[in-house]
Amino acid sequence: MFVLKNYSDSQFINIGFGEDVTIAEFARMVAEIVGFPGKIVYDPSKPDGTPRKLLDISRLSAMGWKAKISLREGLAKAYADFLAHPLRER
Repeated sequence: MFVLKNYSDSQFINIGFGEDVTIAEFARMVAEIVGFPGKIVYDPSKPDGTPRKLLDISRLSAMGWKAKISLREGLAKAYADFLAHPLRER
């Protein structure tokens, strides 16, 4: 809502919480939140992609925005909402 109300420039703006998270950390976090009991398996024969995946949120920060919840909390809330509103209701 902050961006919708405060940003009308034609340039893209990154929205994030300003911390670097590896794909492995993110996968473990999602698995924990959704209760996935299995093992996460990686294929080391595949390329790693970019070494860092941290969004540059300097433009957003300069406008005065700061994340109020953590990534973990946001994922948990999004998953809880998904469970509360099955796809047939969307």
